[in-house]
Amino acid sequence: MPSKRLENIPGFNIDQVAKAAGNDPDVLRLENLDTDLFPPAAAIEATRRAIGRDDDNSYLPFIGQEGLRELIAARLSEQTTHKYNPENVVITCGATEAMLDVLLALVDPGDEVIVTDPTYAGMINRVRLAGAVPRFLPFIPVHGEWRLDVHSLPAMINSRTRALFIMNPSMPSGAVLNMFEWEAIARQCREHGLWLIYNAAMERILYDRRQVIHPATLPGMEALTITIGSVSKEYRMIGWRVGWVVAPGSIAEDIAKVHIYNPVSPVGIAQAGAAEALRAPLANLHQAVRTWEVRRDMVSSQLDEFTMIPAAGGWSQLLDVTPLGLDAPTASKLLLQKGKVAVTPMTHWGRLNSQQFIRLVFSNEPLERLQTLGERFRRAVRK
Repeated sequence: MPSKRLENIPGFNIDQVAKAAGNDPDVLRLENLDTDLFPPAAAIEATRRAIGRDDDNSYLPFIGQEGLRELIAARLSEQTTHKYNPENVVITCGATEAMLDVLLALVDPGDEVIVTDPTYAGMINRVRLAGAVPRFLPFIPVHGEWRLDVHSLPAMINSRTRALFIMNPSMPSGAVLNMFEWEAIARQCREHGLWLIYNAAMERILYDRRQVIHPATLPGMEALTITIGSVSKEYRMIGWRVGWVVAPGSIAEDIAKVHIYNPVSPVGIAQAGAAEALRAPLANLHQAVRTWEVRRDMVSSQLDEFTMIPAAGGWSQLLDVTPLGLDAPTASKLLLQKGKVAVTPMTHWGRLNSQQFIRLVFSNEPLERLQTLGERFRRAVRK
């Protein structure tokens, strides 16, 4: 019999769609959060140099190389104007390991963690793996944007609530929180002594001239905010599996302890590349963001007759298939079979916002292929 902690955790449907798509070159691959844009060249070269170097072929240091931790502490110090030191930083095997480490350090079985609806299924189910219960705070469409229903937040908090777990930009919707929403979240964290676990893995991938708002800059939030980041998205270094946690000193030690008894140490040769990426000029990131924004616009224009809110940030957006008389799994199958478009149904990625949506990832296909999306889509779903 499987562990009871797995009872409410479904399989990950992204890889199921990818398996069904196979290696057919004609399939438009919009199902997985990949990108075809290269990492910074200096990061690739630094990784090559690390191969065979003895210091990079070691378990030590368990919580990450000092130089990389210094770079991340300096980045967050500059961003928030609060002082962070390497002791506040734990290097992890991607942001995904970081999420579980943080949750295991914070929650006990039966505790509750508030997430957005929808949100990344990997966040929801790591809450469950840690023994806690996810509570869903919905995004709602307002004037063509996703807005967080912060007015419902106070009533969700009770004696079992331990943390809010927020990704911004949010995946899969591409929603980006505004200052009003961040202030509402911060108010509840301060009043109830709640942790804010901030998944910042895509925080600078913003469109339409939006600006980054780091929640630790809000009054009283420095001591309550735990920041999770990685090189996977902003630096296009998915395969390196380098992430980090930046946390206040007391809880940083507990997170480090969980990390050590989880993977022991992050990938040695990959940390050299990650450090070089963090030194890359911001122009490198800005160029990538401009490319993704143009692709987002192409997807939106190709499917402008359907019910969809364009992403304000990130790599994906959602299309509502209920006006077509379909649910998400059915639409996903039809699109692959009849249109050769691979998309992921958002079943289990939320409560109110799940079964009616498919996710369109626009970061991994060039414009000339995205220009075929509208015709493919109509061929698949029109009766």
